[in-house]
Amino acid sequence: MAPTLPRTVRAVDTAQLLDLAQEAAIHGFSQRLPVDWLREHLAAEATHYLFPTLVQRLTHRPEMPLQWRCQQLLTVNTGQQIWGLLDVLPDTFDKIPETLDPASKKDIVSRIERAVTVREWMEGTGAEAGS
Repeated sequence: MAPTLPRTVRAVDTAQLLDLAQEAAIHGFSQRLPVDWLREHLAAEATHYLFPTLVQRLTHRPEMPLQWRCQQLLTVNTGQQIWGLLDVLPDTFDKIPETLDPASKKDIVSRIERAVTVREWMEGTGAEAGS
């Protein structure tokens, strides 16, 4: 039986998010931003948020592990919060401590829904995904 998608939000600092992005890169997950781009554009002391929204199974690539596709709310070095996606291994997500109360989680999901996408932010600032 496949793991059940958690209905929660987890907070991570920039170093943790970079580790998650590196893990996604190592596994070749499709939804991730380049680690170098994140290192360049994320606010160093910020808290970022992950909200699992989809169980990702690649039936055409059975060697790929099951993933949680997470919406992420990232704080960039301009102070703006932007919306992106990150595929995370379920065991990795489960190891992130649960630190947010229900009201905070609801507020974060609401902010995710209103945030500009990474692509929109890059177009507005001239930042390139590969830079």
